[in-house]
Amino acid sequence: MSALSLVALVSLVSTVFAKQLDGHPPQHQHRHWATICSGNPTNQIRGCDRYGCGNFGADRHSGKGKHVGVDVICQDGATVYAPFSGQLSGPIRFFHNGNAIDDGVQIRYCVKLVCIHPIRYHGQIHRGQQLGRMLPMQKVFPGIISHIHVENCDRSDPTHLLTPDVPPLPQQESRWATVCAGNPTNEIRGCDKYGCGYYGAPRRNGKGKHRAVDVICADGATVYAPFSGQLSGPVKFFHNGNAIDDGVQIQGSGFCVKLLCIHPIRYNGAISKGQVLGRMLPMQRVFPGITSHIHIENCDHSDPTSNLERGKGQ
Repeated sequence: MSALSLVALVSLVSTVFAKQLDGHPPQHQHRHWATICSGNPTNQIRGCDRYGCGNFGADRHSGKGKHVGVDVICQDGATVYAPFSGQLSGPIRFFHNGNAIDDGVQIRYCVKLVCIHPIRYHGQIHRGQQLGRMLPMQKVFPGIISHIHVENCDRSDPTHLLTPDVPPLPQQESRWATVCAGNPTNEIRGCDKYGCGYYGAPRRNGKGKHRAVDVICADGATVYAPFSGQLSGPVKFFHNGNAIDDGVQIQGSGFCVKLLCIHPIRYNGAISKGQVLGRMLPMQRVFPGITSHIHIENCDHSDPTSNLERGKGQ
């Protein structure tokens, strides 16, 4: 092949690749985006409240305008995740008045997420990686359904991309889901002045063994069900009514587990894998300086470590 023909071939391949990239930008490489807000695994869109509605095309400015984004429900202070991989740029000021929620960031190609405070405004971020935190919307709009404003840069409708891919059924995936927001891999507590968090670690001055694992979880973080099952409780570990003496048991197909040092949203009924289970209790009040964690104990006292290792498995 002549040098001229080779140059022409390279040029042709480059042009085809560029057209493919234009047709399938990074946010479309997955059929759907990842979960955006902890506590809302299906990216549920805000309905209607006294301030308006959250769907794309909803009325704005007393009917003189239309909503060019979608409002994904997100509790004030919740952890926010990147819906797809890309480059960050910002800050994005939506209100231009410096109020408590006037912050956000853009991810190319190309979406703006507004009413959040990102951990950074520049650099690469990966799908599902922590992006930031939801800002205190209730301070600005009391009684609104708190939400993240998600807007495509070309103002097209992102609704069809917001339904996350359906995870495998529990019986098809033996490893558990992420247990705590902010710890997607279910990282186990190491050692601190109070002891170590792995299964079999010494307890009671070496006279006993830890028959559970301690999954790292910041005080106040959202806690999720590791698998589907039936709830029962409350489960009291300390039996002294301290600030972290609460928990719940989940019994499902092949599993029975107690999750302690959390406050569940309820103690009875069915729960699905990945559904919000409750909130981490304030462990630092009871054990200042400890690595805050959820105590996870199999009902038969066997080692749960192998089920925790993959987290979401995504």
